[in-house]
Amino acid sequence: MVASFQYNIGPARVIFGPGSLGQLADAITGQGCKRALILSTPHQSAEAEGIAAALGPLSAGLFTDATMHTPVDVTERAMATYRAVGADCVVSFGGGSTIGLGKAIAYRNDAPQIVVATTYAGSEVTPILGQTENGEKTTVRAASILPEVVIYDPELTVGLPVAMSVSSGINAMAHAVEGLYARDSNPISSMMAIEGLRALKQALPRILNEPQDLGARGGALYGAWLCGTVLGTVGMALHHKLCHTLGGSFDLPHSETHAIVLPHSAAYNGHAAADELKSAADLFGGSLGAGLYDFAASINAPTALRDLGMKEADLDRAADLATRNPYWNPRPIERQAIRALLQNAWEGARPQ
Repeated sequence: MVASFQYNIGPARVIFGPGSLGQLADAITGQGCKRALILSTPHQSAEAEGIAAALGPLSAGLFTDATMHTPVDVTERAMATYRAVGADCVVSFGGGSTIGLGKAIAYRNDAPQIVVATTYAGSEVTPILGQTENGEKTTVRAASILPEVVIYDPELTVGLPVAMSVSSGINAMAHAVEGLYARDSNPISSMMAIEGLRALKQALPRILNEPQDLGARGGALYGAWLCGTVLGTVGMALHHKLCHTLGGSFDLPHSETHAIVLPHSAAYNGHAAADELKSAADLFGGSLGAGLYDFAASINAPTALRDLGMKEADLDRAADLATRNPYWNPRPIERQAIRALLQNAWEGARPQ
């Protein structure tokens, strides 16, 4: 007998497949919009300029200063640009930094969002915004935050550096793992979580060996979409609290931090959520924490916080912040145990 559950699915439209960037203009007009503000990071400004040129009069202008962890002051500057150019929607071209900025704008003015995803973060299909102010990252969930249209074009990810590809993919995996033991988990999101994990587990090693493999790139985008959708339908727990703390308060890079912490957060919850995690553990050799660590190491993903510039002297403060106002978690949040987890993640020790 299936237990009672609730499943709230996001209304976003997904356009998937090689060449789907060509449908961007139709996606904008399909939202009833005529003047899109194109968003990107400085690194992807040239591509954003190309998109603006291709859109012609549908482009109202560009804002190319999207920044990791979505600082509120950057959002305020983007809002000023949005008003100045008379935009009526945003096109977010890129990964988590740009997608976060688009979400932050929509949270404030309910602008329609069209995302052109170029990494495997998965945040483009969640109604969750993480933003940083005064050295602390907080999250908010609202219907206006969820993008209306997401374009997944594998051709746009072929040039994504391998190192960024693997860390971004493991970041997406973290959404699925947490979704399996979330307090409001359900059979549908759990099924999607396992399929997303399987897709990324198959695709990321192929990308490592052949970065131009369009099939592998498409498989990774498919897995990222599934994993992100899981996060959009259930609550977050310990893993995301740790990563929000490390990213927002210590300015560590987003996807690399997720990649390093995931094996340790999975191990922390391994016994308390053994039943919920069994299918995922089976995918990774029976022990989820150790298996995820071995998988990350096998595809040259980062495994130690110290390699990101985290100082050992800051681990006590990180433990204090991570255990203050904790998210719900299947295993109680104990400060000493979290401090030990962070020590292992800093050293790059394999979870037992």
